[in-house]
Amino acid sequence: MADDRIPWIEPLGDHWGTLCGSPEVASAWADKFLPGLRASWATTAKGHGWYPGTLSCLSSLYAAGRHAELLVLLESPHTHDGWDCHRWGVKALLDHGHRHEALAMAERCHRQGRYRRDCARACETILFELGRRELAYRQYAFEANQANTNLGTLKALAAKYPEKDKARILTDLVAANPGSEGKWFAAVKSAGLLDVALTLARRSPTDPRTLGRAARDFATKQPAFALEVGLLALAWMARGHGYDISAHDVSVA
Repeated sequence: MADDRIPWIEPLGDHWGTLCGSPEVASAWADKFLPGLRASWATTAKGHGWYPGTLSCLSSLYAAGRHAELLVLLESPHTHDGWDCHRWGVKALLDHGHRHEALAMAERCHRQGRYRRDCARACETILFELGRRELAYRQYAFEANQANTNLGTLKALAAKYPEKDKARILTDLVAANPGSEGKWFAAVKSAGLLDVALTLARRSPTDPRTLGRAARDFATKQPAFALEVGLLALAWMARGHGYDISAHDVSVA
């Protein structure tokens, strides 16, 4: 791993402490890595070099139960202020019940900018444990539960925050992404909120093909909805929206 020039196996370090199999073996490996890590994080160290054994060392210290030593090490002025390192400090603090300190550390990493989604998930979880669900929702929920599709994001949020109305969640999601209202049309439609879907399609450019398919699918069961969606599909086409629109797309609408 130390000789690896392309970081294909770099994530192995995250699991090093677990792979040691026992606190004793993990402690021995931590002692092997510590000199190199301390040298790279020393105040006299030059440049911003990355020691290949950094994550292995931190995960070994955590697995060995050497949490106090781990936290002191993370306070080094040359510590890489990122989630990949500090998540071990967050885990150690949580193991000892120091939730507020763990939250503060995770929030600093979130502001730093890297691994933002992982940081957001950690902050959300800690706030849940502190009984502050509303704050977790407002500050971290949308980022922490972002899925590959808008519908997936909506479902994840609705499952995690059952106390919130699904329409409220959608409104908040749209507000958090101004100018992209039309991109939420399919998710809102699939959630059965047809009135909200129409409002979004009127307010912001929406893919005409998506609207055309919706008009076709709802023509029998919701004809009033289908009619307006079909008209909106034609309207957005007329305004120049949609990629490589064909006569077939017009016909479907």
